[in-house]
Amino acid sequence: MVREGMRLGKYELGRTLGEGNFGKVKYARDVESGRPFAVKILEKKRILALKIDEQIKREIGTLKLLKHPNVVRLYEVLASKTNIYMVLEYVTGGELFDKIASKGRLSEAEGRKLFQQLIDAISYCHDKGVFHRDLKPENLLIDAKGNIKISDFGLSAVPQHLGNDGLLHTTCGSPNYVAPEVLANRGYNGAMSDVWSCGVILYVILTGYLPFDDRNLAVLYQKIFKGDTQIPRCLSPSAKNLIRRILDPNPKTRITVAGIKEDKWFKQDYTPAIPDEEEEETFVDDEAFSIQEPTETVGSENVTTLINAFQLIGMSSCLDLSGFFEKEDVSERKIRFTSTYAPKDLLEKIEDIVTEMGYQVQKKNGKLRVMQQCKGSTSPGSLLIAAEVFEISSSLYVVELRKSHGDSLVYRQLCAKLSNDLGACKNQQLLTTEA
Repeated sequence: MVREGMRLGKYELGRTLGEGNFGKVKYARDVESGRPFAVKILEKKRILALKIDEQIKREIGTLKLLKHPNVVRLYEVLASKTNIYMVLEYVTGGELFDKIASKGRLSEAEGRKLFQQLIDAISYCHDKGVFHRDLKPENLLIDAKGNIKISDFGLSAVPQHLGNDGLLHTTCGSPNYVAPEVLANRGYNGAMSDVWSCGVILYVILTGYLPFDDRNLAVLYQKIFKGDTQIPRCLSPSAKNLIRRILDPNPKTRITVAGIKEDKWFKQDYTPAIPDEEEEETFVDDEAFSIQEPTETVGSENVTTLINAFQLIGMSSCLDLSGFFEKEDVSERKIRFTSTYAPKDLLEKIEDIVTEMGYQVQKKNGKLRVMQQCKGSTSPGSLLIAAEVFEISSSLYVVELRKSHGDSLVYRQLCAKLSNDLGACKNQQLLTTEA
């Protein structure tokens, strides 16, 4: 259980900021610098029960690519046996939705500033190959200075999600903000569907209500397909013209992000945001993810050991875990590798492999506890090791091999064979600490 006052590595957790279907967001403070953060705590059991593990992987994999002043920053990801912890930028101003709800609508000057920031951020995301696909005021946070921060990339897409036709095919997003070509279910351009959603957001910012709305979904979709909306007379001709060009139901003739940036209304008092490129370069370097296995503590009580989860829950199906387990007791001589085989199949296959190599296996509590040389075997040396399997997700497991005694070279040869035959990636790098 995660409690207020708990230490999560260098972070001290505080009050709950929000709660969702699969976890909480808590205030956190870096005890060394005093800097505030928001920690999104995701319960693994709930994630698997709701079958949203791919969505979480996508959000983490996407956020670690993005370093823009108008995108919520992901600084670090940690994991324990029960939870995943996303250390995020702390944004204090609430949602754009709440701001509009309280004010009714924003002035064109104020609305334009927020829209410029939104387009800047989306342009940056698209340049990185990331399409948000769920843009709406609820996913736009406001910081203490009144600037927009895009959040919630759980439905985002990257180039790997494109079909053979170069288009996206997953229908997703919120009904009132989704583009007509997404609803048509014939494939769509992620950038142009995001532009449509930005247009709906601009309309809401300047009017205080939705351009397309109906309690009956069928009627709502008809309105969206037709681009059937009325633009209030109170808006300036330039603002109305831009909205019409964005809410064009035909994605081929709809204005692009580049076109929006050249629009007369948009360009007023426009200062482009500058991405944090220098910080990005250091952030994505492998050494930046090298965590010294921090510990969750309450007072002096150790709760669980944490591991750096960037490589573990990244988007690649063939995970690079190099540098993942940084701090081992060298006396344990552990070697780990990942596999996609189920635990029962893994243990059976390990038993078959080592038996063929001339070793005996003793089973205990459903685990392979001991492997030793068979009598009269020509196997090259004796070993005493234990094998254990840990579940990371419904389709990914870590095999841990621990040597009690025996020849180190023989041990590594055996581990290399097991990793090559059973690993998630052929010839993957073994994770090891040798005495």
